[in-house]
Amino acid sequence: MTVSNPIPARMKGLNRAEICDVNFSEFVKAWDGRIDARPAPDEAILDGSTLDARGFRELFESQLISRHLDLMARVLRVQNKVFYTIGSSGHEGNAMVARLTRHTDPAFLHYRSGGFMAERFRKLPGMDPIMDSALSFAASKDDPASGGRHKVWGSKPLWVLPQTSTIASHLPKALGTAIAIEAGRRIGHALPIPEDSIAICSFGDASANHATAQTAFNAAAWTAYQKLPAPVLFVCEDNGIGISVKTPSGWIGNRFRQMDGLDYFFADGLDLANGYADVQRAVEHCRRTRRPTFLHLRTTRIMGHAGTDFEIEWRSIEELVAVEATDPLLRSAAIALESGLMSKDEVLSLYEETRRKCFAAADEADRRPKLDRLDDVIAPLAPYTPDKVAAEAARSDYGDRRLAVFGSEEKLPENQPPRHLAIQINNALHDLFAKYPETLLFGEDVAQKGGVYTVTKGLHKAFGPRRVFNTLLDETMILGMAQGFANVGLLPVPEIQYLAYLHNAADQIRGEAASLQFFSNDQYCNPMVVRIAGLGYQRGFGGHFHNDNSITALRDIPGIVVGCPSRGDDAATMLRTLMALAKVDGRVCVFLEPIALYMTKDLFEAGDGAWLTPYPQPGDAMTLGEGRVYGDGDDVVIITYGNGVPMSLRAARAIEAQHGWKAKVVDLRWLVPLNDAYIVEEARGAKRVIVVDEGRRSASVGEGVITALVEGGLGDVPLQRVVGVDTYTPLAGAAFLVIPGEDDIVAAAGRLAG
Repeated sequence: MTVSNPIPARMKGLNRAEICDVNFSEFVKAWDGRIDARPAPDEAILDGSTLDARGFRELFESQLISRHLDLMARVLRVQNKVFYTIGSSGHEGNAMVARLTRHTDPAFLHYRSGGFMAERFRKLPGMDPIMDSALSFAASKDDPASGGRHKVWGSKPLWVLPQTSTIASHLPKALGTAIAIEAGRRIGHALPIPEDSIAICSFGDASANHATAQTAFNAAAWTAYQKLPAPVLFVCEDNGIGISVKTPSGWIGNRFRQMDGLDYFFADGLDLANGYADVQRAVEHCRRTRRPTFLHLRTTRIMGHAGTDFEIEWRSIEELVAVEATDPLLRSAAIALESGLMSKDEVLSLYEETRRKCFAAADEADRRPKLDRLDDVIAPLAPYTPDKVAAEAARSDYGDRRLAVFGSEEKLPENQPPRHLAIQINNALHDLFAKYPETLLFGEDVAQKGGVYTVTKGLHKAFGPRRVFNTLLDETMILGMAQGFANVGLLPVPEIQYLAYLHNAADQIRGEAASLQFFSNDQYCNPMVVRIAGLGYQRGFGGHFHNDNSITALRDIPGIVVGCPSRGDDAATMLRTLMALAKVDGRVCVFLEPIALYMTKDLFEAGDGAWLTPYPQPGDAMTLGEGRVYGDGDDVVIITYGNGVPMSLRAARAIEAQHGWKAKVVDLRWLVPLNDAYIVEEARGAKRVIVVDEGRRSASVGEGVITALVEGGLGDVPLQRVVGVDTYTPLAGAAFLVIPGEDDIVAAAGRLAG
């Protein structure tokens, strides 16, 4: 490559970080402008600026902390003392957002937020942004944000919820938190933050194009269109590039300035004196109007995307030099000098003193203990306190509220005849809404209609539109709102209308909700019970999207709980435990409802009513991992769940008639995590085992069951797996060619007999 403007000789051999470092010192030393009289602390830093001298000095210090943390990381990464080099250089102007907001405004930050964090640390006395950050960079066990699990910007006392997202997947929950602030107030819930708080959410210009970001913008506009409060401050830090892909010039401004429902503001994040008033206007507008607000903050990216990004390989020298000339720290140094606030020696002294503090903190952090035990690593992933959960699930001290909901003693569900699954889920939801006034239920069609299958019928009337409401048709935003409600202490029960609809939104559970306890070292959590209608065997209403038989996407998510009842009484006791798991341990729970069993009344013969069950008495609850056993035979043990349970019970009769075998049918009920010890115990002593799994052959629950049996020492027991085919489910009768049936179970027994 021919370079027309080569690197100055004095800078040859330096990397980009070193060049930016040298640039600052040389800029200050070479400055020869006029120095005004030193301004008083409460005087404007420059004529026409709304930023006073005291505020500028503190913002400048925060900028320098952020910059030297970046420089420190680049130097010490090669010494294996720090483990993260995505820096904030060029974005230090986001410190203005921190200064103009409160430490009780929940903040969801992207990775270039060093300036914001350094400034927010000023909000509470006795906190040290340098040491805390150094511990995080060093992956130290003493890191107060994540306990050494990841380099995150986070702080419990400062209401910065740790984010590991790089693709704006935190935007839906930021908007959800803004909505939750208002929703909590309306239902009389005591918020953990002031009622006029706003949610802050930062992201880059490239990430603004991501589908997950777009769903949050759309939902924000949808909310504003209905004049519903949603005080979220979207901060788009526009540096014009995403790793190496440039954003078209003017794209962000043109796109969002014209978006109805988002109130657009622009601020120059490269100039503290000039940009401060515009940031202030955006923040005050959001807090006053309670409307979604879009702050387009001009930034730049000094140095590469990360330490491994060698920009010289794909950017010209001329372009790099031009970018470095926009360094906001150069402008801040100029303001300090032009205003007379600081001399050149004072600026350089502050710069070098900040460097010394950052490296000293890094040295100390390197000496601190690291995570070196598996138990410590996973400790916050899935906390479980069985005794407390059991006590909470069994708690029934809300009898007056139950009576008010159901109408009279005679109308209580436990005093009614046996009912099918859908009605008992409905009864349990009414029951739990009486128990937990902080519970909200929301999703598509769940309110007046009562859900596609009437499972939520009557809840809207009983508890009102503030607690039971319809959402826009967007599963990503449904799960984002659930996280927002959880963030302010509410107990959300979102509904995903069909299992197949979960998959385009699964990252809101996988990457966001389920990871928060882990990456915040159990300081934050997302308690929720996600109701999902799913699995196969629907007749007259089929096809893949209404007969999705695979839960593989859920089984792979660390830390979540998935329960799947097959009958009404189990559904009620399971729901009580799931709500207790969320309430007590902050767990992300999924309640998988088999659609085909919603209205099932009969088991063996038409009219026998054998699949109707009474409603469990208040206080009855199901232990996590506890299955249900039918029969006590040991000739064959059939292990199954969901639709497989009544199928297996019918098949067991046929097997006994054909082979004379006494069977035992084991309903797992809990699918994530699988209770391996329970599986082995129920299969121990069996002459044969059949695993019946309506999911697909690959990555099915059945694979986990078989693994448990083999690892539990039962690998020699004759075994057959009855499982679905690795295909999508077709329409109408063809569906029953790809999912297992009773005849398949009987045939499996025949193979074992052969």
